[in-house]
Amino acid sequence: MDDCGTILVVDHDDTTRLSAVQVAVRLGYEVCAAENAEVLLERLDGHIPTLAIVEVELPGAVSGLEVLRQLHERFGDDLPVILVSAKRRTPLDRTAGLMLGADDYLTKPVDVGELLARVRRSLRRAAPSNGNSKLKLSPREHEILGLLADGKNQSQIAGELVVSPKTVATHIQHILAKLGVHSRAQAVAAAYREGLVDVDVVAHVLAAEASPQAII
Repeated sequence: MDDCGTILVVDHDDTTRLSAVQVAVRLGYEVCAAENAEVLLERLDGHIPTLAIVEVELPGAVSGLEVLRQLHERFGDDLPVILVSAKRRTPLDRTAGLMLGADDYLTKPVDVGELLARVRRSLRRAAPSNGNSKLKLSPREHEILGLLADGKNQSQIAGELVVSPKTVATHIQHILAKLGVHSRAQAVAAAYREGLVDVDVVAHVLAAEASPQAII
């Protein structure tokens, strides 16, 4: 898998799905594509998405809006999700999708050139900026970083936030990548530099890092 991550595509329409896959490949990304939400969610293991293109009117029990919610829960609110709809085409529909957290909203038939431009724009907006790391982390990632700084391990964080340990692990991976570090101690030290934790916390985590029980 490419270090830049994967673009997720879920759309029951073969033409739209193929167009989205072609855009992802043209931009140099790996692709995880599926015709419904259930298949996509089964294929997510091992993939850290950079962007998702999701049909609103997906067949099956899980709608596109539910996929949007689940992706943000699992990978953080910073993951750009582009919604695509064949039926919900009014300004009110688009506004509702954006208010629910979509980065963009397109209606079918989708022009490949426009989709390419929209994907590029979403990727630029999502790219980590240099400098101010406070702006890189989502609210959930800030929360998990704070719990790491408090000395909690992955399982304890999962219990406190009522999510799976796997979800916590994914968030931690994103935190490390966004801060440009490789360990829990380095992440907390970066948080200290941003004024998120105090020096006593950094010392505590450095001590924990040296122990055999360190989780990261």
